Amino acid sequence: MKLRSLMFTLLVGLLFVGFTSCDDDEPIEENEEEVITTMTVTLTPVNGGDAVTLNFLDLDGDGGNAPTISGGSLAANTSYTTTIDLLNESEDPIDIITEEVLEEADEHQFFFAVTNGLNLSFSYTDEDSDGNPIGLETVMVTGDASSGSLRVTLRHEPDKNGTDVKIGDITNAGGETDIEVDYPITIQ
Repeated sequence: MKLRSLMFTLLVGLLFVGFTSCDDDEPIEENEEEVITTMTVTLTPVNGGDAVTLNFLDLDGDGGNAPTISGGSLAANTSYTTTIDLLNESEDPIDIITEEVLEEADEHQFFFAVTNGLNLSFSYTDEDSDGNPIGLETVMVTGDASSGSLRVTLRHEPDKNGTDVKIGDITNAGGETDIEVDYPITIQ
């Protein structure tokens, strides 16, 4: 009798373990990095004038052919409203990544850096639901004549509470880089 009772208990135990472990086989949903083949940065003078468009195009992705990058010339001592558009043109139909960044705004932030003495500063004008910057919309302000590069970096899942991240310092942002482009700029 004891043997039957022991076997019954073991059988029930095995069935219980079998049924409860089935949930472990479900796939974990991952939020993959965006594939970005095209980034367009449009700078429009606040007081009127022609917009300046900076372009990045890399239809074959990492490796393969080098991307095409075109910079631009900005007027000295001028404020520009700036917008960024992102596309994945390797999809059919074309995937508008800008919309995905907006939908997941709390998981994305653009960072801007200048090199070689480029006299350009920026401030964020958009924010996520927590009041943290996104960077799809900014104001860029030029100073005196200079030239260099404007580095535009999109980070996925940055630590928006890291030291100085909210003011655009990428140093303590962490996260993964979705795209980073250096646009040549001349301020005249």
